[in-house]
Amino acid sequence: MIPTTPVTVKDGIANPAPLGLCAFGMTTVLLNIHNAGFFEMNTMILAMGIFYGGLAQIIAGVIEAKKNNTFGLTAFTSYGFFWLSLVGLIVMPKLGWGAAPSEGAMCAYLSVWGVFTLLLFFGTLKLNRALQFVFASLTILFFLLVAGDATGNSSIKHLAGYEGIICGASAIYTGIANVLNEVYGRVVLPIGPVNV
Repeated sequence: MIPTTPVTVKDGIANPAPLGLCAFGMTTVLLNIHNAGFFEMNTMILAMGIFYGGLAQIIAGVIEAKKNNTFGLTAFTSYGFFWLSLVGLIVMPKLGWGAAPSEGAMCAYLSVWGVFTLLLFFGTLKLNRALQFVFASLTILFFLLVAGDATGNSSIKHLAGYEGIICGASAIYTGIANVLNEVYGRVVLPIGPVNV
């Protein structure tokens, strides 16, 4: 049922964070169900990586720029392009456009994203507890994936998959909390505001 009381948006631009968080979260959950060993890498994951994890987050980031939110712009556009580049790393070698990345190359790729995520985590310390959890768990996920690729240990990769499901679910929760809290004009799902 559509709410009969319209939601008032002060600057005339809707909050893009729920879109970005849900796009990131749902794509992360699906990829990590694969990493946990439940199903093979397939076009469902790749399509989500291109269209929802990739393009939807980039759109959310561009809207964050219009709202003068540097953190949102940086996070959403960066992770949107992360998803597009990850799909490229998987698909481009299959098309003959280059060699598949080695384990060492993937370790470098994932390490750079892990460090970037850790640095963004410090920005969440001024935002809310829910985002702190998303970024902390994402940092851990990247470094578990690095450890899995560096050692070739499938148990570490499966552990990373389970941790990634938790990370993605936390992003979905945070996105939906933003939607419901805004629609109802009160805290329906808490995100743990930070008092600064």
